[in-house]
Amino acid sequence: MTKLNAGTRGSRLAVAQTQIVVGALRKANPSVDFELVTISTKGDVDKRPLFTMDEKGIFEKEVNEAVINGDVDFAVHSLKDIPSNLSDRLTIACIPKRGKPNDVLVNGKKIKFADLPSASVIGTSSLRRAIQALHKRPDLNVRPIRGNVETRVKKSITGEYDSLILAESGLTRLNMRDVIVERFSIKDFLPSPGQGAIAIVCRKDDLKLIKILKRIQDWRSRTEINAERSMLRKIEGGCRFPVGTCAISSNDSSRITLHANVFSADGTKSIKVKETGSSREPNRLGIKVANLLIQGGTMKLAEGWRDAVQEWNKRL
Repeated sequence: MTKLNAGTRGSRLAVAQTQIVVGALRKANPSVDFELVTISTKGDVDKRPLFTMDEKGIFEKEVNEAVINGDVDFAVHSLKDIPSNLSDRLTIACIPKRGKPNDVLVNGKKIKFADLPSASVIGTSSLRRAIQALHKRPDLNVRPIRGNVETRVKKSITGEYDSLILAESGLTRLNMRDVIVERFSIKDFLPSPGQGAIAIVCRKDDLKLIKILKRIQDWRSRTEINAERSMLRKIEGGCRFPVGTCAISSNDSSRITLHANVFSADGTKSIKVKETGSSREPNRLGIKVANLLIQGGTMKLAEGWRDAVQEWNKRL
């Protein structure tokens, strides 16, 4: 029996989603034995809020290096953690069926976002979430928060934060859906590129392994992700310049609508684009949306974000 090692971060969420992937791979490849290998990453060790770090890929770099070095055969990541400039020795070999890409509100009092009292303290690790929350409710007190999902949820339930904004998919994979108070509409609260999706990464030249991994690929999810990531690459978005985007396929999967939104650092200005294109050309659609964002003044909005990050750091 062939044996393959799956590399992943050691967090409970990362392990949970890797177990989901390994379970699906075992079912699709009964003659292959899969073993999970956990690897510590800088993002796991460094407890500063994500937006204070200059690097991209802080949750995947060490795991992907293990793939390149042959220590593990493939890596399993939250797709949104993978930077757009993935090593040219690696490939995203497979994207299984995507989970819900929505952001959700969590709190212990079951109060919805619109009903939160003024000055309520909202915790988030994401500048994108923070600026969208302030855009809709400038009267709220949005503060950075770090720690694994379980730690963050506990801080909300115990009252250290009045509410949190988190990814629905992570809570679902941890069997923690019961803490969700409200799901935000994608059209009103755009997620980060790739949110809800899992990426399986392996060496580009390992064609036999790629064939094995692709047996659990969901092509609809793959097409949507391709549109989102091609848009991201074009405008070079990242943790320090938050971009909200989500691609939604038509019922027959022949067309894709790509939503994208960028904000000024103070949340008062935004550029929103929505375009539809053929599912056969997702990259072309992503580039088109990126060009429209750039034409609308996205790069000018980006200039104000360096100072905004410094202001956020003062809240720590």
